[in-house]
Amino acid sequence: MPLAEDAFGTLGDTRVIEGRHISAADVRGTDLLAIRSTTRVNRALLEGSPVRFVGTATIGTDHLDIPYLEQAGIVWCSAAGCNANSVSEYITAALLNLGQRHAFALEGLTVGVVGVGNVGRRVVQKMGALGLRVLLNDPPRERAGDGGPFVSLETILAQSDIVTVHVPLSKTGPDRTWHLADAAFFSQMKAGSIFIDAARGAVVDTQALLQALAAGRPRHAVLDTWEGEPAYRLDALDRVDLATPHIAGHSYEGKVMGTVLVYREACRFLRVPASWSHESLMPPPPVPAITVDAAGRADEAVLHEVVRQVYDIAADDHRFRETAVTDETQRANHFDRLRRDYPERREFPYTTVTVRGGGGVLRNKLAGLGFAVA
Repeated sequence: MPLAEDAFGTLGDTRVIEGRHISAADVRGTDLLAIRSTTRVNRALLEGSPVRFVGTATIGTDHLDIPYLEQAGIVWCSAAGCNANSVSEYITAALLNLGQRHAFALEGLTVGVVGVGNVGRRVVQKMGALGLRVLLNDPPRERAGDGGPFVSLETILAQSDIVTVHVPLSKTGPDRTWHLADAAFFSQMKAGSIFIDAARGAVVDTQALLQALAAGRPRHAVLDTWEGEPAYRLDALDRVDLATPHIAGHSYEGKVMGTVLVYREACRFLRVPASWSHESLMPPPPVPAITVDAAGRADEAVLHEVVRQVYDIAADDHRFRETAVTDETQRANHFDRLRRDYPERREFPYTTVTVRGGGGVLRNKLAGLGFAVA
């Protein structure tokens, strides 16, 4: 949690602990607990402690035992939307990488977005900027009359060249997403299509995905989240086109905003003014400006070059693969270490792009992806 000590130090004494190893003994003298998704928060952790507020600096909440928290009178919050733009930039980088690597154009293809919340809406916007046709599926939002127009999951799978899922993990109820992407799901996808999961690992039945890839439905896959993580299957790592260790939302801005949102909710809980600000503490972007020569080149080749300079998804994939280990325990530690030591990645709006020789359409695409265009 970047800047966490600065933020929460304004409220009291802070103690920083590795997230996956926080124990009941660690929280015996704790009033407020600020975490990320590696910390399981439940009765075993909190019973008998003075904790009365739990804030997770993530959009997901499946690591929180919410019924227990509410029964125990413990206030909780998440940082919904904090890293939505980061994930949408990850999807953009992944698709541009695949298009250039496998020599196909994205423009004109159909992408199905399953789950159109904070992240999904950002993905929809960026896919539109790239010139893709977008189909939306989100049964809870459709029932609530929120957004749309929506189509059925069957329509998404039958018509989409690309399917990307952005749903929370739910194991029960009418909108269960656990193993949503199962054998039946993949059998309905178009031959030669692309599947992306940057939501939750258990949304995908890994064995079903591997069998589907062998059959060419889909042909390509991108996985940022893994069933059973921090453990992951080496055969899945070997088979997918792009593999990353749950870092789609790990832009610096996304993580900082997680800290900010939890800090503000903690202030609301304590009924004190939220006086701390992160603005003056943000470091300058490592790539403040890019000049690119677009004369005689396809727009997507130029877009890929620009995006790669700001966020090189292939480098994340390479780091993950080159250090993979066979021992399962060591593999889980390796996964966590890559996340903990993840290099600083800044978001597109912090880079200004100057285009030489390109047309207005290319400039509009860059602006649609979020870049400042000179």
